[in-house]
Amino acid sequence: MGLALKSRLASMVSRDARLREAIAQLETPEDAVSGFTKLGGLARQGNIEAQYRTGKAYLEGWGTPPSLEGGTRWIRKAAEAGHTQARLVLATLYLVGFPAGFDENRPDLLGEAARGTPVPDFGQAAQWSRLAAEEGLPDAQALLGYVLMSGPEDIRDPEQARLWYEKAAAGGSSQGHLGLGMALHSNPGSDEDRRRGTAELLLAAEANLATAFYFLAWINEQGIAQPRDFAAAARYFEKAAERGVVPAQTRYALYLLQGKGVKRRPDRAETWLRRAALGHDAEAAALLGDLHIRGEDMSPNYLEAATWYQLAAELGHGPAARGLGLLYLTGTGVQRDPDEAAKWFRISAEHGDRVADADLGNLALTGIGSESDRHAMRERFLLAAEKGDLVGAFNLGVCYAEGVGTTRDDVQAVYWMQRAADGVVNAQYWLGRMYLEGRGVTADPQAALRWLEKAAFARMPEALTLLAQLLVSGQTPEGRDHPRAFSLYSEAASLGSVEAMFSAGAMLGGGHDIPANRREAQRWYRMAAERGHGLAQLMLGRYLKRGLAGETNPVEARIWLERARAQGLEEASEDLARLDRRLGARG
Repeated sequence: MGLALKSRLASMVSRDARLREAIAQLETPEDAVSGFTKLGGLARQGNIEAQYRTGKAYLEGWGTPPSLEGGTRWIRKAAEAGHTQARLVLATLYLVGFPAGFDENRPDLLGEAARGTPVPDFGQAAQWSRLAAEEGLPDAQALLGYVLMSGPEDIRDPEQARLWYEKAAAGGSSQGHLGLGMALHSNPGSDEDRRRGTAELLLAAEANLATAFYFLAWINEQGIAQPRDFAAAARYFEKAAERGVVPAQTRYALYLLQGKGVKRRPDRAETWLRRAALGHDAEAAALLGDLHIRGEDMSPNYLEAATWYQLAAELGHGPAARGLGLLYLTGTGVQRDPDEAAKWFRISAEHGDRVADADLGNLALTGIGSESDRHAMRERFLLAAEKGDLVGAFNLGVCYAEGVGTTRDDVQAVYWMQRAADGVVNAQYWLGRMYLEGRGVTADPQAALRWLEKAAFARMPEALTLLAQLLVSGQTPEGRDHPRAFSLYSEAASLGSVEAMFSAGAMLGGGHDIPANRREAQRWYRMAAERGHGLAQLMLGRYLKRGLAGETNPVEARIWLERARAQGLEEASEDLARLDRRLGARG
């Protein structure tokens, strides 16, 4: 053997020994910096393995501060020199994406915090993963399968993707098992294909892949090519949740809330919902808001509810935006702010929530929001109405009836109310009123009654109350009907109508065509008074002052009369003066 050949062999042995030494030091925390320095020297001398290891060290921060630029630069050198693992890593980097303006040959001066959003490059990912896949690397085959299955149209090839997944799975790649399992489930096929897909997912789950657990949970929940098994679904959702799959955290929380396939644990459910919500899951945040509103398993916390509703709304959850609007409208958990309520109703309506559209319309009637807001709202109602949306037609009718976002036009109001009346009870009620008052149409009491009867049949409290008033005063073809009027008032009151509570009390107080019952009258007056009805407060005070339902109670009478006076009822002042004189005379 010549001296030159011996020298070259000695040099190769020496480089291999130095590479092994550098790798060993890099993997030892106290020697990592020294190991990285030695690797870098070998990499600069053209050692391909050292180039790959140097790139990985930069990417993972071993023995050096992490640097995407440095890592990519050395990984590319190794990949271009034919290093199979380097090609897989480079493909992965392209799939994750580089930020705009990224330059691997420029030093990383700004740090990770200054980077923009990564932009994936499926074309480069396909190119480099294919080179590694063709060399038989199972994980590269799985990555190529993913790119071909999930990439843009010009790259996507599901059939080829499945073939590469098959090769990866045969080579023992857990990602290959996962991809093949998902492919077998996602494409239309036989139950046998789906069962095979489930078997592949089970193999992926053995490698603790979170996505495999998540898909297995859905398979068991939906009963795909097998019987439904909620207990198994709960176990798999839990495993996926523990591994950071945000939708699984939300789903598992629902199982815990409902006691579905698992023991009911509302406390644990709330913990999982919090984790999911903080992971920007809008549904989880909305569910947290609901939990704190209802207070079924905990004390209601309206401030907490508002916080979670706002997060959900900001993440695009329409119903949560409406829930937040209602809190601002009523001042529940937050300071009352009708303008803020209108803002959230508008956001909810823009997400397609028709109930929020109606809420916004009702708010507009009270003058909330700017004129431009009201005009924009009317335009939105018009677009919806012209597409056949009955709620939109009703809201548009209200806009014309009240001059909201447009000039008042009773004829147009009647037109749109008639368009909506077949499916919207409120429109029936409005039509009844408009025919009764002769607004936009010739006054027609019989037509008014027909529409009010329809709305009353649907148990709309306002319609029940107005129809009862007409029956009390005899403004119907049949004249007065006090027994039916009282029945309608009672029904409306049971649905929460404060005006109906007061009216029921008034009818029972005497002077009507039903037996007087002042004890019951006082009960109805109290119900209305406790809900802020001024006249009911006045009448309750009088009943208690005079003992009309039994015993007198001047102390409580004074309380209710003072509340009535605070609402501007001057008669209450006279009653209070008489009460004082009477008490003074007794003294």
